[in-house]
Amino acid sequence: MAEVLTYGEPMGLIVADKIAPLKDVEHFTRYVCGAEVNFSVGLARLGHSVAYVSRVGKDPFGEHIIDFLAANKIENRYVKMDDTYLTGMQMKAKPEPGEDPLVVNFRKGTAFSHFDPADLDDIDWAGVKHVHVTGIPAALSESCRTAAGKLMDLAREHGARVSFDPNLRPALWPDKKEMVRVINGLAAKADLVLPGVGEGETLMGSRDPEKIADFYIGQGAGAVVVKVGAKGSFVKTADGEKFDSPGFHVARVVDTVGAGDGFAVGTISALLEGKTLKEAAHRGAAIGALAVMVAGDNEGLPDRVKLETFMNSQN
Repeated sequence: MAEVLTYGEPMGLIVADKIAPLKDVEHFTRYVCGAEVNFSVGLARLGHSVAYVSRVGKDPFGEHIIDFLAANKIENRYVKMDDTYLTGMQMKAKPEPGEDPLVVNFRKGTAFSHFDPADLDDIDWAGVKHVHVTGIPAALSESCRTAAGKLMDLAREHGARVSFDPNLRPALWPDKKEMVRVINGLAAKADLVLPGVGEGETLMGSRDPEKIADFYIGQGAGAVVVKVGAKGSFVKTADGEKFDSPGFHVARVVDTVGAGDGFAVGTISALLEGKTLKEAAHRGAAIGALAVMVAGDNEGLPDRVKLETFMNSQN
């Protein structure tokens, strides 16, 4: 029985094996990707029970995703298989060290974009303590957007804490104004909001971490953790507690994709274990740092031994 639920689009991912324009690459390595996939993998590796709510196509990528979730101890009973539409996928270039990789999406009209909000009525809420949602599903279709809001509302009705990571994907939205309106509307349903400073500038007009936190607290959040890159994060609560949490040193950045998902893993796993917000933000920074040290979106997410070793090495 899962203590955590998350909702989003898992995709097939093929990553170039050499640094070159994607059109010239002949060999790729297959992975599974998606912000919520990364989050689920990270929580499971730390021993937390998590269920994924989604839809994939009945095709080789979709079948592989179902197997991948099971192999990573992620409950997949809420992942529907679609006979009509295909699973989404991405191609990712191999970047120069420290650079953001080029990612090409193939996710228009995918199985997940046809997610039916009524499927949420099948969820067993017994034992669910936390629901994590990002802003990505809301960009994909009206039904996905409706389902995201419904899931957050259901979570609160059943007494589960709700976290929200804006995880902005402007390229998936037809209009910036609509993106801002929808994302901030979803954030208003969350107990914990996890924006980055760049996202704050887009969503409410400031890169000041405290102003960003105040904006979401004003919308109803109990706590806001603002990610400030390598510097760590700024944390503020509705009760007035506030502090800066330092980042971790990374000797060599390999792939920046998944850092924010790793931060969410660290923060939320710590809160599930009864740790303080200060401890949670510190763990978030550690897993975010580990995530950028390897290729692939979730391969760097640690188990407890690797996490503790890394955190102790920098204390």
